[in-house]
Amino acid sequence: MQHIDKLLVTENSNLAWVLRLGLLGLRTQLQQARNQATVSDPGIEKCDALLRELDVMLEPNSSISSSIQSATPKPLQWEDVFEPVASDFQLASLAMTLKSDPELKPYIGEYEFASDNDGDLWNEIQRLLLRLPERLVLIWRRRLQEILPTLDTQEDTQTRKLLPFTRSELIYPGLTGKIQTSGLALSDKIAIAPQLLKSKSSSDTDIDFLAAVVSTCLKFIQLDAQLFHVLKSVDRFGIRPVHTEPERSKYATALIERFRRVQSTTHSTDPAVTLRARLDLDEAIHSLVYMPPCDRYSWWGKLQGEARRTLDPVIERTRNAGYQIQIRPLWGTYADVYTWSKDDLQINCGGVPGEVAACLRVYAKINDEVLPGRVLFYAA
Repeated sequence: MQHIDKLLVTENSNLAWVLRLGLLGLRTQLQQARNQATVSDPGIEKCDALLRELDVMLEPNSSISSSIQSATPKPLQWEDVFEPVASDFQLASLAMTLKSDPELKPYIGEYEFASDNDGDLWNEIQRLLLRLPERLVLIWRRRLQEILPTLDTQEDTQTRKLLPFTRSELIYPGLTGKIQTSGLALSDKIAIAPQLLKSKSSSDTDIDFLAAVVSTCLKFIQLDAQLFHVLKSVDRFGIRPVHTEPERSKYATALIERFRRVQSTTHSTDPAVTLRARLDLDEAIHSLVYMPPCDRYSWWGKLQGEARRTLDPVIERTRNAGYQIQIRPLWGTYADVYTWSKDDLQINCGGVPGEVAACLRVYAKINDEVLPGRVLFYAA
């Protein structure tokens, strides 16, 4: 036990903070289970003894900890270690388990939770799940459902923030009971922001859908501090977090401008003009990324892929007008695609070394005009 106590009182240590969170989460779960245990459970006495030991370790003024703290000129206080997490932070243990799952590292990297209460932590965990492939999402949502009853809490699919979209879809549930927080959902009952879509388009449903995707991107850069943008027209060689107001504003402005150009060129007599505008908007949508980039078959990956598929009818119309069109999404090994791309960015987190992490812009050739693609790729 001496090593646990020594680490617990180490000043300015993230490892000490993680250990205290883990021990507190373990104590909370054991206490919940102990309260529900039957009197015939043979582990009750041992559980009570363990709970007492955990109380001693987590108490900053305990006799065990004080002998170590006395050697430190400025002893580490409970508030210093545990800030900003509250003492009734019941989902902390689960969050630490998720963070340390090696199977999730390629998708979330060395993630650090920032929430300071259970409601916010629930939403932060759920936003992390939006980056994962469906198989892992199902596993972790089942784990969440299993632990909630022990916390006197249930999922709530009715109370949620609504994002305007062309369809209704639950993104993730909220919570009701001892922990209460709103979930998140798409809704076709809410009008898309008028600056994006002034009237419902009956002639091109793809424009309505792209307006909804753009609106969702604009909402998420407000909701999720973990998002980055890599839009070349804003910063050619940078990966910029959008939680800072200057970068968020610059990305949002560029995204809206590209969408408006799509609107203005939709009925152009030259379909190549329309196609170029759509390629630019597609790049802006795909340039909103996480680090590491999310899986192609995650919720986010599927939404971006759905937006990219709206290029298909525009490409077909341009070909029918007599243009020679080549389009190539850039995936796979970077060594196989780099000749088709330009101004690519290398990243050092997650994924398979040497593989394309995200196709930010597809390669296109319109007659003799070459429009290079652009990718993020994992360092080899």
